[in-house]
Amino acid sequence: MQTDSLQARLIGIFQHLHRHPELSGEERETTAHIRSILSAADIEILDSDLATGLVARIKGKGGAPPGSEASRDPLVGQQKIPLVGGGKKVALRADIDALKISEESGLGYTSENPGVMHACGHDFHTTALIGAALELQERRAEFAGEVLCIFQPSEETVGGALSVLNTGLLDEVDEIYGQHCAPNYPSGAVAVCAGGTFAASIEFKIRIEGRGGHAALPQNALDPIVAAAALITLAQSIVSRNTDPFDQIVLGFSHIQAGSTWNVIPDDAFLEGTIRALAEEKAAGTVARLAEICKGIEITHGVSIAFDWQFDALPTNNDPALTEFVAATATKLGLPVVRYTPTMMGEDFGYYQKQISGVFYNFGVGCPQGLHSPKFIANTEYLAASARLLAEIAVGALGV
Repeated sequence: MQTDSLQARLIGIFQHLHRHPELSGEERETTAHIRSILSAADIEILDSDLATGLVARIKGKGGAPPGSEASRDPLVGQQKIPLVGGGKKVALRADIDALKISEESGLGYTSENPGVMHACGHDFHTTALIGAALELQERRAEFAGEVLCIFQPSEETVGGALSVLNTGLLDEVDEIYGQHCAPNYPSGAVAVCAGGTFAASIEFKIRIEGRGGHAALPQNALDPIVAAAALITLAQSIVSRNTDPFDQIVLGFSHIQAGSTWNVIPDDAFLEGTIRALAEEKAAGTVARLAEICKGIEITHGVSIAFDWQFDALPTNNDPALTEFVAATATKLGLPVVRYTPTMMGEDFGYYQKQISGVFYNFGVGCPQGLHSPKFIANTEYLAASARLLAEIAVGALGV
């Protein structure tokens, strides 16, 4: 497909998705729309038990004959990848859910779903992967093996990547690639680096049970507010005193709730927050130390504390050799490549990388408003370029 015609088609797809955002787990119309576009192009949709989202497959018809050895493009890397019977599998992933945000972008195709918006660029990701799938379907004679296109639900909450992995459809995938649009990089730039890029994300909740009473008689109460204050203060010492200064770790409390009036000591207090780290074991170690502090506060203040936590996302961890391959592929297509600065934001692509080697890179969309802003606007000028990059990565990764 010519670049101009692909770009025009992708603009239409993007604007439709942007007008019809759906929250995590509710992406039914989005899934149906993706399915209709792929089915019209005779792209196979794999059977799965996914309630929303889908996985499509494109089988190559050409490339290396059975038993031969094909190498990556010499501009993209020197290593040779064995292809036995053209059986290699590569996956490309996009996320399809939106956020509970009221849009203030001023776009002519603003969200028609009140209070819901594609404020994190998932409409851009999805559109680019649709474009890549259409390109790959036309280029099947150029490669052997298979490309799986993952349109993943529920990235913004918990369990989206795991739900895809649990289908078993990715069990034999050799490499996986995904992208996230980046408003703080120039439009069309590819920002990527090896190793950790997005952080492990842990959500924690702490409930402190004390004994309420009159504020004038504190000796008769077990004040959960004083215990909560002590806990918050002590927790700040974890990063400053219990971890290596060169470790990238964040521990923050973002929600506190206790009491309802000025002269009553409440029975309980509730706290919640997040832990972020670029290494999974560092995040888990921080949790363990926070649990110890909770036990100490229980003893010191005579209260009872329930501490619950869960991983919302594992850290992304880009394979060094494949990172070089992605950068070289982007350069070959004329896209500028810059080193990505790791972030403490979370992204569940790390669950795929726990099982499959791959790369998660960022694609610049040049927007002064950050992700999750009601005024966020992704520059759509480079949709076709983003789609072509995904397609070229898949073809190159198959070794043909």
